[in-house]
Amino acid sequence: MSETATKIAKPRVPKPKWLRVKLPTGEEYKKVRNIVSEHKLHTICESGHCPNMGECWGEGTATFMILGNVCTRSCGFCNVNTGKPEEVDVFEPAKVAKSVALMGIKHAVITSVDRDDLGDGGSEIWAQTVRAIRRQSPGTTMETLIPDFGGKWDNLQQIIDVAPEVVSHNLETVRRLTKSVRIQAKYDRSLEVLRRLGKAGLRTKSGIMLGLGETKEEVIEAMDDLRSVGVNVLTLGQYLQPTPKHLPVAEFIHPDVFKELEQIGLEKGFLFVESGPLVRSSYHAEKHVK
Repeated sequence: MSETATKIAKPRVPKPKWLRVKLPTGEEYKKVRNIVSEHKLHTICESGHCPNMGECWGEGTATFMILGNVCTRSCGFCNVNTGKPEEVDVFEPAKVAKSVALMGIKHAVITSVDRDDLGDGGSEIWAQTVRAIRRQSPGTTMETLIPDFGGKWDNLQQIIDVAPEVVSHNLETVRRLTKSVRIQAKYDRSLEVLRRLGKAGLRTKSGIMLGLGETKEEVIEAMDDLRSVGVNVLTLGQYLQPTPKHLPVAEFIHPDVFKELEQIGLEKGFLFVESGPLVRSSYHAEKHVK
């Protein structure tokens, strides 16, 4: 990453060698894959083609997406469909809990689309899902990767009340780029979400994508902002353009830069910093509970 903002690169810049992914292997991975296939279970690991799926499944971690697959927001980096979502599936919490139990998941990561069409932002389904997993798999720990609920704090309180072991809300990018990367989101609103979660005594986590044209100084500033609201865990990964319609990659960040930023983050007081080109929000999620 250069010290100043880089020029926007043309779409579909050839990926460097450090972004090559090994095919998932291992007995635990095969076992989970067979269960997912046999019972037609849905994980964002598969649908999102996550490069770390084999490693995570091998460690007994998987990520599930709730509240449908159509988002009410249109972020410039995200490949989830935007539009009018379908009706909420009231049986979804039970279905997700059953999937977690069948897969023998030790640590479940739950995420969702934004549901600005709902008065509660989907927070009731969120809370019911956490409770359902606890009933069926009391030994399973959880991370909830939540939206900002439009800054409606009564909805956020539903998450606080069920107290998942880790609560994550991604900043996604630096302050300057937020308006173009997260069109309907607000940088300071995301910080306030994280501040309220931390104040309630929850372990908090956030993630930033690199390679969108940010500077190193801006990334460090975002780290300081996250620490100022008590965030405990930070993930840093390379942004990859899902389709030509999405924001282009401005720069492929070298692994050495990710390593340097990891060290800076640890020195600033984060308990965990996962930093690397292939790191995604739920990478090594099971370690962040400790």
